[in-house]
Amino acid sequence: MTSLKRDFYRVLAVTVMCVAALASTRIAFANEVFLSLTFGGRTVRLSRTELLSSPGLRVIDVPAIAGYRRPMRFQAIPLARLIPKPSSESVQFKASDGFVANIPSGLLYGPSQPWLAIESQQTPWPPLGRDGQSMGPFFLVWLMPEKAGISPEQWPYRIVSISEAPALGKRFPALLPKTGANSPEQRGLRVFVANCSVCHKLSGAGDAAVGPDLNDPYNPTEYFQEAFLRKLIRAPASVRDWGQRSMPGFSPAVLNDAQLDDLLAYLRQMVRQRLARP
Repeated sequence: MTSLKRDFYRVLAVTVMCVAALASTRIAFANEVFLSLTFGGRTVRLSRTELLSSPGLRVIDVPAIAGYRRPMRFQAIPLARLIPKPSSESVQFKASDGFVANIPSGLLYGPSQPWLAIESQQTPWPPLGRDGQSMGPFFLVWLMPEKAGISPEQWPYRIVSISEAPALGKRFPALLPKTGANSPEQRGLRVFVANCSVCHKLSGAGDAAVGPDLNDPYNPTEYFQEAFLRKLIRAPASVRDWGQRSMPGFSPAVLNDAQLDDLLAYLRQMVRQRLARP
């Protein structure tokens, strides 16, 4: 083989290796996912790789899990170590499917111990439903949810961003009932924010984009008999069911009868306010 041919094959081999390395890098980058954090007017994007390399990463066992409904083991970072203590009343967790949880800041620094679980590509979590997707790549889990009455809707998963935010009622005054302090309607607003606003808007107000608006054009208290509306909230599939149904049931352990009464009082009040609009 001539010297010219040897040089040609040497250059060709190096070129092939470079192309293969570039392709591998592109595949790895394409599979990378990012979490956006916005606090103090500053936004930071962290990759899954960066989070899994964090010195705060631990392996935790969560005995009761919303969604999987069984004990799970996760790689996770304490949320208080990941985000600065917010100056706002709530912290907003946005998911890739339009689910938005606005969680009071005090809960995130209380005894319930919230952690951000991070799914590894090498050891993916089990599929959640028919779509074959897991709850990853980022999932808010609580080690002791019973300490502060954490509801299933306060376990957001498939999170894409976390940010500080004013209380939902401050940002969307249309959600506020025009009733006295500590009235059933005001208590019902708190139930709505914790359990319903994660998926539904009301009168066009709110962050979420999963379920229908609960007051425009009509409110469920207007087109459901009360007994069936209560049944729908407790066990949706017992009233209507289809393959794409995503609404969970709210058992008495999650939403007691007094809270359900308050929620319905709030919804009825919002009908009155809608009808009074000019």
